[in-house]
Amino acid sequence: MGVAQDAPTVHPDQWPAVDKPASTDSAIEKRIDSILARMSLDQKVGQTIQGDIGSVTPEDVAVYHLGSVLNGGSSSPGGDEFGPASAWVAAADAYYAASMRPQGDLPRIPIMWGSDAVHGHNNIVGATLFPHNIGLGATRDPALIGRIGTATAAELRVTGLDWTFAPTIAVARDDRWGRTYESFSEDPGIIADYATAYVEGLQGKRGAADWLKGPHVIATAKHFLADGGTLGGRDRGDAQISEADLIRLHGTGYVAALNAGVQSVMASFSSWNGAKMHGNSDLLTDVLKRRWGFDGLVVGDWDGHAKVVGCTATDCPASMKAGLDIYMAPNSWRALYASTLTAARSGTLPMARLDDAVWRILRVKLRAGLFEAGPPSTRPLSGKYDLLGSPEHRAIARQAVRESLVLLKNRGVLPLKPSARILVAGDGADNVAKQSGGWTLTWQGTGTKPEHFPGAQSIWVGVRDAVTAGGGSAELAVDGQYKTRPDVAIMVFGEDPYAEFQGDRADLLFDDTRDTLGVMKRLKVQGIPVVAVFLSGRPLWVNRHINAADAFVAAWLPGSEGGGVADMLFGKQEFRGKLSFSWPAKATQSPLNVGDANYAPLFSFGYGLTLADRSTAAPLSEDSGIDLSALAKPTGPLFDGGRAITPRTLQIDGANDSPQPVTGVADNGALAIRPVDRDRQEDAREVSWSGRSRETLLIANPRPVDLSRIGSLALTIALRVDAAPAGPVTLELRCGAGCTGKLDATRSLAALAGRGWQSLTIPLGCLVGADLSKVSAPFALTTANAMRLTLSSVAILEIKGKTVCP
Repeated sequence: MGVAQDAPTVHPDQWPAVDKPASTDSAIEKRIDSILARMSLDQKVGQTIQGDIGSVTPEDVAVYHLGSVLNGGSSSPGGDEFGPASAWVAAADAYYAASMRPQGDLPRIPIMWGSDAVHGHNNIVGATLFPHNIGLGATRDPALIGRIGTATAAELRVTGLDWTFAPTIAVARDDRWGRTYESFSEDPGIIADYATAYVEGLQGKRGAADWLKGPHVIATAKHFLADGGTLGGRDRGDAQISEADLIRLHGTGYVAALNAGVQSVMASFSSWNGAKMHGNSDLLTDVLKRRWGFDGLVVGDWDGHAKVVGCTATDCPASMKAGLDIYMAPNSWRALYASTLTAARSGTLPMARLDDAVWRILRVKLRAGLFEAGPPSTRPLSGKYDLLGSPEHRAIARQAVRESLVLLKNRGVLPLKPSARILVAGDGADNVAKQSGGWTLTWQGTGTKPEHFPGAQSIWVGVRDAVTAGGGSAELAVDGQYKTRPDVAIMVFGEDPYAEFQGDRADLLFDDTRDTLGVMKRLKVQGIPVVAVFLSGRPLWVNRHINAADAFVAAWLPGSEGGGVADMLFGKQEFRGKLSFSWPAKATQSPLNVGDANYAPLFSFGYGLTLADRSTAAPLSEDSGIDLSALAKPTGPLFDGGRAITPRTLQIDGANDSPQPVTGVADNGALAIRPVDRDRQEDAREVSWSGRSRETLLIANPRPVDLSRIGSLALTIALRVDAAPAGPVTLELRCGAGCTGKLDATRSLAALAGRGWQSLTIPLGCLVGADLSKVSAPFALTTANAMRLTLSSVAILEIKGKTVCP
């Protein structure tokens, strides 16, 4: 993370042209002109503000004239993430009625509801869950992608929704990125083909009578631009690339989406060469709107405007001046509405820009027929709950699973015989949540239960049904301890669900925390052939597991139709999946993309065996390229001499950014870090919180560390408190998604202010809620208030005697 800088130079004339800019309808344009002339300033501002349903009531919609709402990754009507689909229709009706409530002479403008339906209508219990994009990329089947878009749109319409924040057309260039599975490929050509098909599947074909209407919805191309090209694969990070590469790698998909008539584009959290996309007028306005002629709307991402220089979550006219049309302000919307209204009244936000933003919003609503559509419950497909997870949609999803699987190894064990005795093992075997990944009912895809997936089929159930029909037998034993000796074992394992920055990684080494490899080796010793089915959101280094398997299948994140995996294992269809991402030969090989200099993958882009192929090659190297000895003894120094002790990293975790590594000077406008001298040159770091937003300084492990078996431990911190905290400060020990141990450190730090260098000892037992068996960040200091301190060292040391909490 570097110091904020001016936006890099952009040359719009060098960007490719869009062949089919959206054609304007003169009747619609005249109608917009009439509506706009009757709107109040308050109403205009309201149209540009989007709040989350968790913080917006129907009454708020009426009072503030809000133009749209969204349900975030973990927001649902009534706060029930697993509630019935009927609750969504009722909520959609309530928001619509509020938006259409008569208010004097003001025109009534129907509200839109946006949702992250990124692999089906994945927020709804019982909906069809299609494979995530990484799997779809392996199918090389744009027509299938179009059918998935059409089915997803229909299921959205069932619940009264009219707008999806999909497709993601990111070109993931570093597989350490936590959103790699949301990308179809590392190749922009595949992205372009799929962008066209997906947009037309969701919206219908431009010019058709049902474009954006009836069974179709408004689509969103996201995240503009280069979200998949950030340095180190950091979510919400910085794409440090030339303009030529920005165009060549990341612009192609947007040209295709615009040619297909996409009506919404979402600005990216990320930056390009230091400039936040939410504030980049050269790209949002000069390229997207002027050069490409995009006349739809640009929507922000979750408080993404907050990181634009000079902005906060509640005040950011600069973002709209740069080209944003709708602020996504989930919980900050009320204060943002007030500040935007003030900016418009004072002229800080030019009226012409505000009017243009509202014009674009109205254009999309009119094109989608929302003014005539009536309440959501009365629209086509609404309330037809039998369409959610319908047999027709599940058949499309099952076919997508079949086509997405990539066979990486087969020593003749596949196809399996359905008349055989089959053992199904591994923690992913009977686990629909794991095979579906993130963005599944909840943001991270965690916290669900089997009953939340009615009609879905786990891989185990798919196998069981196949052998039952074929006269064989199947046994489920997660740990591989069978009761009846099998003819063959299927081991289903892989990554646990994650989403966005919580899936960012330091490398591509698969963390086999459940010792799947040990189970596979034990079965091999017993003479039982092993078929490995690997569930993951990206290619990972699994050479040892590939060596231990007789067949190895990359199944990605297949979604609700596990029977599609069974179909392929039993040879009901030929394997046709081809890698859309290069597979690493070492865990350190990221970025790794076809066409790069010194390209040396384990399996090349486009690789994929058929059942006719047989793998007889020598065993793969089991050298991952990573020295984990530094984490073998997890106690001792974490930070010393002005730097984190390798392989740990010093990071900033901002209120609206993923954790970003710090290697030198850093300043994101709210938290500044600079090297200073204590005993020798630059052997400490001065850390200053401005109080502008909630920020965290943390020391992170590259992978979880088990501290639970060592005894009594404490954090020992050598520091100087230069300016006492102006408000609450929290010390945390983080242990993965949703897991943290916390201590209020405010009084302890305030007591040390002005006293020079001091030592603070915090027993880990005082960090209430911590799971010491999986420590991901042993030190995290957070405040939303002003504070300045200088850090000399941080260590984890064993302690004796009674634990005393500060």
